[in-house]
Amino acid sequence: MSEFLASLHPVVVCLLVCAAKIIEITIQSLKTCMMVKGQRAKAAGLGFLECTIWGLVISTIIGTLGDNLFLLLFYCIGYATGLFLGSTLESKIALGTSNLELIAGDESTEKIIGYLKENNRGYTVFEGYGSKDKMNMIFIVLSRRETPSVLKEIRRICDNKVFVVASEVSKYAGGYGMLK
Repeated sequence: MSEFLASLHPVVVCLLVCAAKIIEITIQSLKTCMMVKGQRAKAAGLGFLECTIWGLVISTIIGTLGDNLFLLLFYCIGYATGLFLGSTLESKIALGTSNLELIAGDESTEKIIGYLKENNRGYTVFEGYGSKDKMNMIFIVLSRRETPSVLKEIRRICDNKVFVVASEVSKYAGGYGMLK
């Protein structure tokens, strides 16, 4: 491998290292998300691929770092770009499950419940009191991929008169339409 790299122009080697590092760190970001969400087999497969790329990249860097500091620069650029791409890609894939906790008055609660029933979604409502008035808390568990559109629609039908806390769910069991 080192003979092949030695035959290439140093700029090409820098670009190859940068591209490989971008791929490696993007994979690392996805692997970490999968581990946190309990997808161990997929995470292990990605970890193997990540480690293979890392071994190739680091062996290229270690052997020539003293002669070419631009290689370190491109390595670092690849690392930072990989982090950005990995987190962006994970947010697009939207792995996992979200919990929405909505706090709304009676009128907004009725609109939200109507929307949820119409769309065959499970929910739980609790009555409570806020600092001034009676309020309701509505719990909804749904996939992260669905969360933005459901939240947008709920905010629309309530004229933004709803307080929302969204969080990720690591484990759950049972519930209406939800078994894992």
